[in-house]
Amino acid sequence: MADETWKTAITDIGPGKIRIKGYHITDIMEKLSYAEAVYLILKGEVPSKAEAELMNAILVSSLDHGASPPSVLGTRTVVSGGNSLNAAIAGGVLVIGDTHGGAIEQSAKIMQEWANKGDNMTAVAADLVDWLKESKKRMPGFGHRLHNIDPRTGKLFEIAERHGYKGKHIDLCKAVEKALEDKLGKKLPINVDGAIAAVISDMGFDWRLGKGFFIISRTPGLLAHAYEEMTRERPMRKLGPMPFEYDGPGEREI
Repeated sequence: MADETWKTAITDIGPGKIRIKGYHITDIMEKLSYAEAVYLILKGEVPSKAEAELMNAILVSSLDHGASPPSVLGTRTVVSGGNSLNAAIAGGVLVIGDTHGGAIEQSAKIMQEWANKGDNMTAVAADLVDWLKESKKRMPGFGHRLHNIDPRTGKLFEIAERHGYKGKHIDLCKAVEKALEDKLGKKLPINVDGAIAAVISDMGFDWRLGKGFFIISRTPGLLAHAYEEMTRERPMRKLGPMPFEYDGPGEREI
C-alpha cells in the first residue's frame, strides 16, 4: 500500500508546538527580524548579518511605487467596486505577472544560467548581450520607465559591498550594464529588479522564487492603498488613465 502521508519540510506543528525549519516560533519571534524569518523559511537556515541586511533591503525596496502600477490600480479598483480587503489585496497580487513584478524572476533565470559559462564576467556579459541581440530579446532588470538611475539599486549594492558580499552574479549584473551600453549604444542602468535578481542569485535562491520576493515586498503597500481607497475615496470612482478614445468598428447592423 502506497504511503499517503503528505510530506513537508517547512513547519512541524503539534499541540503547543510550532517549529519552522527546526526553530521554535517563540525563539524566532524574539531573536529574528521579519526579514530574517523570511530568509529562514525560504532558505532553511538563519542568515548571516550580511544576508539579513540584504534581505531587509530587498523587502523594503519594492514596498510601494506610487498609485500608478497595475497591482495598485487592481487593488484600488476591487475596493472601488465594493469588495472586501482580502479580495482587494488578492486582486492586486493577481495583477503581478511577467510584465509587472516578473523581471526579478526573468533576470535571475538568465543570470543563473550565464554565470556558469566562464570566470571572466566581462566576457560572459559580452556574449550574453550578443545572444540577446541575435534572439531579439531584452535583458530584464535594466532600464526603467521613470528613473534614469534607480536609487534603490545603488543602495542595495552599497549594503552588499559594505559587508564584502560580492559574488559572480553581482559581477555579471554590473558587467551586463556596461556591455549593453557598449554594444547597443545606449545606457540601460540596472534597476531594482536586476539588482535584486543578482543579490538573491548570489544568496543561492532559485530564480523561480523571484516573483515571490516582489509579492512579499509589495503586499504591505497594497494594504495601504486598499485602506486609503476605502477611507478617502468614493465607491466606483474613475481609476486609471482618462480620457479614452474608441477606435473600434463604426456603427453597423447584423
